[in-house]
Amino acid sequence: MSDINDLSVQEKYAPNSICFGCGPANEKGLKIKSFRTENGLEMVFETKNEHQAFPGMINGGIIGTLLDCHGNWAATMALMDQSGDDIPPCTVTASFSMKLRRPTPINTKLEISAKIAEINEDRASVKMILEADGKVCATGDGLFVAVKEGHPAYHRWN
Repeated sequence: MSDINDLSVQEKYAPNSICFGCGPANEKGLKIKSFRTENGLEMVFETKNEHQAFPGMINGGIIGTLLDCHGNWAATMALMDQSGDDIPPCTVTASFSMKLRRPTPINTKLEISAKIAEINEDRASVKMILEADGKVCATGDGLFVAVKEGHPAYHRWN
């Protein structure tokens, strides 16, 4: 994983984003920080008490947000690299599914990877895995599509 002092892709490319999951500018958001790997992104997330569904376990909606946002950023970075651009396209979730494989405990670091499964000109399919204490707790699959001028999300990272 990247050096702790490196900027995450969110901090580098969308410092003013207010997205609940990945926006650095959302004071009440999750503020995930994703870092590049060879075929995608990795991140570590530290849970808080308010992320619980029931005592000691993380809410499934929080897990879904982590996987969705992290997967979306993996897609946008891959699309940027493929096009040779210096700035990433704005991507949105076209489809997303997840499997909750076991309860995800609180008070442990969650390690999440996102890898590109398939990429086309304006979209990428991504596979995500969330682990806690070395055990797979959730997996996800997403299709993320670059949007064009006129889409409500087009300027969201500016």
